Amino acid sequence: MSNEVNPTVRRANVVGLGLIGGSIARALHDRGWHVTGSDEDEAIAADAVARSFTDAVGTDPDAEITFVAVPVLAGVDAVKAALHDTNGIVTDVGSVKAPICAAITDPRFVGGHPMAGSERDGLDGADPELFNSAIWVLTPDDDADDLVFTDLTAIITSLGSEVVAIDPARHDEVVAVVSHVPHLTAASLMGVAADRSIQHAAMLRLAAGGFRDMTRVASGRPDIWLDICTENRSAIVAALTHLIDELGQVRSAIDDGDQERLLDRLSRARTARQNLPSRVVDPESLAEVRIPIPDRMGAAAEVFTLAAELSVNIANFEVVHVAESNRGIAVVLVDLTHAEVFRGGLIARGFRPSVQALT
Repeated sequence: MSNEVNPTVRRANVVGLGLIGGSIARALHDRGWHVTGSDEDEAIAADAVARSFTDAVGTDPDAEITFVAVPVLAGVDAVKAALHDTNGIVTDVGSVKAPICAAITDPRFVGGHPMAGSERDGLDGADPELFNSAIWVLTPDDDADDLVFTDLTAIITSLGSEVVAIDPARHDEVVAVVSHVPHLTAASLMGVAADRSIQHAAMLRLAAGGFRDMTRVASGRPDIWLDICTENRSAIVAALTHLIDELGQVRSAIDDGDQERLLDRLSRARTARQNLPSRVVDPESLAEVRIPIPDRMGAAAEVFTLAAELSVNIANFEVVHVAESNRGIAVVLVDLTHAEVFRGGLIARGFRPSVQALT
């Protein structure tokens, strides 16, 4: 099928048309992009065109961006193929980042991981709003190309996501705790309930909201977790060990009848849960931070990684190019209460920011 399209229309490739790839394709298509899709199963790629999720089957060599949405063990080869066959930005969506980022050194590649999902699979579950209000992690290395990073960030934020940039190895440690182990825990708890239901027939019928909410992720495709547990083995094992120790402490407190110790643990958990960061939504609570981009590789990405380290939410990001020079100014909107902390961190890194509250 021809990839000849109106030159004013933005163009993208999506490799792998499962839930995430299909949702990316739909989100881009709904926003006016010409999307070329491919999948290991040719029938799925054809079905995506039939459903108007994509516009063509194959690879568009002149696409502005290629999203690689394949299982994590297939990611390196798929990204290398995309870099060879196309001229634009390439990113992936795998939930394990250190191996692929170590293997790919092309400056056109930036690793990515949208923190979004659904109980449904494949194109039937593809949702163009899946990434709205979701965190989309990027894992640039020290030599990240500023233009590639800023262009990729703009595309992702146009899908409604908030970009957070962190080191690939750090990503894998964090995601083991907030994503991988919760899935394994939900699967284990579901297994306990299923085993007990043999003895207590009413058990699963009595499963109420809290249990269903906690175990919902266990309904995802089990096969993808084999690859994830292989690629992120050490971080997952470390997090499981910590969780098992915590459960052991809770078990001990209950077994000993130590209500004070149990209350302390439950209270700490409640406080931590209440203090989870949220997205900035009120314009009156924002500050504009203008940051001249220094003449060094990876400076734009460094702004994001610093924000993640300081727990500063970036509500918006763009680079304004200065006509008098080849350098640009990053214009970042952050929570007003965190603006000075962010400013101090930037100064310590050699940036020269200015801060102004939005009124």
